[in-house]
Amino acid sequence: MGIPMKRIAAVIFHRSLGTSYGERLVTDARRAAALDLIERIRTAGLDRIFVVTGADEGRALEDEGVSAVRISDGRAFHFGDRLKSLIREEGLDGILYFGSGSGPLFPEEGIERLLSFVEERERGGLFNNFYSCDFAAIAGTKDLPSLELPRFDNPLGFVLADGGFPCYTLERSSATDFDIDTPTDIIILKESGVGGKKTRAFLESIGLNHPSLADILPLLADRSARISIIGRVNPGTWARFERAVASRTSGIIDGRGMRSSPERSGYLLNRILRQDGIRTFFEDLAGSADGALIDTRPLLADRGNLPPAADRFASDLLRPEEIEDPIWREFTAAALDSPIPVILGGHSLVSGGLHLLAEACWKGRDLPRRLHPEPFDWKKEKV
Repeated sequence: MGIPMKRIAAVIFHRSLGTSYGERLVTDARRAAALDLIERIRTAGLDRIFVVTGADEGRALEDEGVSAVRISDGRAFHFGDRLKSLIREEGLDGILYFGSGSGPLFPEEGIERLLSFVEERERGGLFNNFYSCDFAAIAGTKDLPSLELPRFDNPLGFVLADGGFPCYTLERSSATDFDIDTPTDIIILKESGVGGKKTRAFLESIGLNHPSLADILPLLADRSARISIIGRVNPGTWARFERAVASRTSGIIDGRGMRSSPERSGYLLNRILRQDGIRTFFEDLAGSADGALIDTRPLLADRGNLPPAADRFASDLLRPEEIEDPIWREFTAAALDSPIPVILGGHSLVSGGLHLLAEACWKGRDLPRRLHPEPFDWKKEKV
């Protein structure tokens, strides 16, 4: 008697956001990226694909030929509950999970490896980022309904590890780290010239430019320039970014894990900002750097609480006149008026976005790419 085949599916969660310009922009970009992802999953050999979304987005996806759409009910969204329901309903042994904005640069061969991970193991999880999950391959999903899965996907790795699942993480790169989560991510992706066919078509259809990006890019290729990076920066990503650009970098890391393990007492940067004031912050920043990349969420979170996405995304687009929250409006206006170019965004700006910016800054520039010497190995080399 042969070993029964595992029932494996790809599960894509695609949440529709609000009606503001920034929210509609992100929803549309994520839909395009999800359609490209579905094509890559099918090419990798997996045809069982479910998209969990709302009614309006469900109709839009069905118009694009996506058949297995699961419409969320009217209750407040809970990632873990919806995932467990789908696993039970479909009798799934393993899944490839993706948020619709995740993995827009993750290649077909990477998806094939995720599928092999699920096929070859009885139990385990492989994450793009264990500490803040955007996508994952999970084997042994019939055990998930017994766990208390989280409301959002970010802490999924911790929950599975605590539940006895062996957990692993992929090597960090633009393919694993870059996520379409804010308008800034869309602008950087458009500038980079990468992405799937439907994503590129969408990006080319929007007349969206950032007032500071054109000034930041040449600074990254300038040996005399200094760029400040602020927010939830992974030290390894920062190190790779510094090796890839010509400019010097400085920065402050704060707020890591704010979605997977919220810190309700607030963050150090936030307290300093409120104590010294926004104008002083930007004056000091301009005195120490030639440009800045700022993950605003930990910097401006009020004891871990953020304003609505409409405000956050208007801030990313440097449109203070569209922001209701007074602190975010003042901060965005100060960034726009800063004497140095400033890019505001979320976590992806200082993770996957750094990889793409490091590539984009060299377009049309002749400065040699080899800016940093390799370490000399005394054991292998002879002087």
